[in-house]
Amino acid sequence: MRKTIGILGGMGPEATAHFFSLIIKHTAAAKDQDHLPVLIYNLPQIPERTPAILGQGPSPVPLLRKGARTLARAGADFIVIPCISAHAFLPEIRRASPVPILSLVDESLAGAKKQKPRLRRVGLLASTGTVRSGLFTKTFAKAGIEIITTTEKEQSRVMEAVFGKGGVKAGFTEGQPRKLVLDVARRLIKRGAEAVIAGCTEIPLVLRDEDIPVPLIEPMRIAAQACIIKAGQRIKP
Repeated sequence: MRKTIGILGGMGPEATAHFFSLIIKHTAAAKDQDHLPVLIYNLPQIPERTPAILGQGPSPVPLLRKGARTLARAGADFIVIPCISAHAFLPEIRRASPVPILSLVDESLAGAKKQKPRLRRVGLLASTGTVRSGLFTKTFAKAGIEIITTTEKEQSRVMEAVFGKGGVKAGFTEGQPRKLVLDVARRLIKRGAEAVIAGCTEIPLVLRDEDIPVPLIEPMRIAAQACIIKAGQRIKP
């Protein structure tokens, strides 16, 4: 029996739309009816996660919990949140959720090990909140994989690319945002990164596999494929 996927999105809307498109793209389907039932709750009013993680803004937990309950009531069998910084609050959200919530960070580790079994050092491109939370550092350390984080200057470039006036969240996916992210990715590789994690859900909108000489680990793509399998369908070859 097919399960219904619940997507708790809006952080931001474009990343949510991209995640849904990945589920469609990677599902083995020959006709409409082969695709999976998906519920999307796009809730852009959820407070910014980075300020909350840094103790400088309101908590997103109440609205994230509301979103999880709304999706469960609507019929979702499990939930995925296409926002990595929101995973800093995942234990609190899970406690209030009537259905399981898949972790993009855990799935990323599983996907990275499958993609490059002998991986030892990985560069991280993520929001300041995600970097400071240590989500990837702690999770990947369990598998003996070191996370290489950005310098302060590099991190400001990543934040400008995603959150700036001409950034991805403002609807810009070419030009300056792409240039900034690519520059930081190359710097991480020069410092020994054997792969790069697109640790912010907007990063894959401006950075692609062919842009860098090492594997790009995409939590969004990995999680979309995990959702397909969990929901009872096959991944497109």
